[in-house]
Amino acid sequence: MAHDHKLEIFRGLIKFKSNTQKIWGVLVFLSIVTTVEVALGIVKPHTLTANYFLGMKLLNWIFITLTLVKAYYITWDFMHMRDERPSLRRAVVWTPIFLVSYLLFILLFEADYIYNVWKDGFMAWNF
Repeated sequence: MAHDHKLEIFRGLIKFKSNTQKIWGVLVFLSIVTTVEVALGIVKPHTLTANYFLGMKLLNWIFITLTLVKAYYITWDFMHMRDERPSLRRAVVWTPIFLVSYLLFILLFEADYIYNVWKDGFMAWNF
């Protein structure tokens, strides 16, 4: 890049942060989140696999949350959303988050219905 440093305003203080520092920060953050995901996937703590929230194991909720955090952070840094206007940030970042949440709701609702049909053999809708 042509610019080696970038001006950032943080709580009224002006400081310069080099692109190298930003890249290392992104690497460290994404590495930590990925390491936590992999460690939880290998260990699978009993408290997280035995307890359920909205019909799904707590461990799965943690995986979904950490994946959304990584996706948001990648969009924030690599797509340079940090430097854009708030309206564009909302349009690019919030829209997929709402759509993923809606898709997750539909998938969980339908999966619960299919599981009950499989378990009970038949389930009638009461309208």
